[in-house]
Amino acid sequence: MKAHDGMYIGGEWRAAAGTDAIEVVDPANEQIIAHVPAGTAEDVDAAVRAARAALPAWVATAPAERAARIATLRDVLVARKGEIAATVTAELGAPLPFSQAVHAGVPILVAGSYAGLAASYAFEEKVGNSTVYAEPVGVVGAITPWNYPLHQIVAKVAPALAAGCTIVLKPAEDTPLTAQLFAEAVHEAGIPAGVFNLVTGLGPVAGQALAEHDGVDLVSFTGSTAVGKQIGATAGAAVKRVALELGGKSANVILPSADLAKAVGVGVANVMGNSGQTCSAWTRMLVHSSQYDEAVALAAEAAAKYGDRIGPLVNAKQHARVRGYIEQGVAEGARLVAGGPEAPREQGYFVSPTVFADVTPEMTIAQEEIFGPVVSLIRYEDEDDALRIANGTVYGLAGAVWAGDDAEAVAFARRMDTGQVDINGGRFNPLAPFGGYKQSGVGRELGSHGLAEYLQTKSLQF
Repeated sequence: MKAHDGMYIGGEWRAAAGTDAIEVVDPANEQIIAHVPAGTAEDVDAAVRAARAALPAWVATAPAERAARIATLRDVLVARKGEIAATVTAELGAPLPFSQAVHAGVPILVAGSYAGLAASYAFEEKVGNSTVYAEPVGVVGAITPWNYPLHQIVAKVAPALAAGCTIVLKPAEDTPLTAQLFAEAVHEAGIPAGVFNLVTGLGPVAGQALAEHDGVDLVSFTGSTAVGKQIGATAGAAVKRVALELGGKSANVILPSADLAKAVGVGVANVMGNSGQTCSAWTRMLVHSSQYDEAVALAAEAAAKYGDRIGPLVNAKQHARVRGYIEQGVAEGARLVAGGPEAPREQGYFVSPTVFADVTPEMTIAQEEIFGPVVSLIRYEDEDDALRIANGTVYGLAGAVWAGDDAEAVAFARRMDTGQVDINGGRFNPLAPFGGYKQSGVGRELGSHGLAEYLQTKSLQF
């Protein structure tokens, strides 16, 4: 697609207030592929005003009509699936088959799920002598990350639309072309002018202006825990609603009764997908001491098969960060059994699929979110030991448990301090709530729980 040199505000592409631009770089070859405007507080203010002006009419739109609009948006995304995948591959670096299946495919599923929920959700209920209404929060400021550029947009915009909210989106500066393509899809779907607005820009400028704006009723942010804390503090000072989906350091717990080869293979694949740039990736693999050496060998073999099959990291800063974590793992005594810090190619922000053995729970690579293709194998002695290790970080976003039967895995998963756990390789469910415990966030995305984030409650007594 061709990059737009303006902002999508009030149903049209408008010139940016300033002249500064953001370079969009292909991380596979480090070449500049486009420029987009770097928005200012003035652009954000224009977008919020447009969203505020469009709010009354969108609130008054019947849920069935909102559902129809979302369904049309879903159909446009289906029709442009190839273009979406190519755009994500160009600016994020994900291999094209992964972009087609995940980066384009999953948002289509999520959009479809909210078309259904908008039509079926109980926005009104009787409770004794009261009628309780679920009403839209108002204007939403959505700030999205680069690692799943379209999915994270749809996971915020679709429920906000279903709820009757209007939106201003500030996407990550590394992947603005996907956001611009989404704005085109919104326009093509006939979403009324001002209901959705897009401002590209830098986080400390446009993102901060959006989070602070008096005309924004709810800030929905996905990104690092550090930035999430800042946004939470800003919103709290204004008594403003927030939804925060933040970092993770998820545990993949393999109990002795599990199919070890399958659990290790799926676990490594989970981390290598999207080059490890997934907040819910199971980066800590916990294995019983009796099976540890076998698991290490299996993990090293599985990682080696990926080789050149994974894409680059998103930018130079992330590339240096991940390689630094690998070097730190070695310095703290972990044993490399696959990969390492050396760049596998002369060009592009590539990191080799990396597996560490002899990792102890207190090591930096076992505690901090690396956001790269790095797996740490940690030994445990019994289930209580495994639970202590699994719960022993400030995060609680996701995880996995493997056992000989589901009941055994469920019993362990119920004791984990985390928001979502896959049982024996459970499949993605677009209707299941996703979000974290502890410093992994506040609130939930997807399904009816995700819709509820954009609603507020009013009760009438009779």
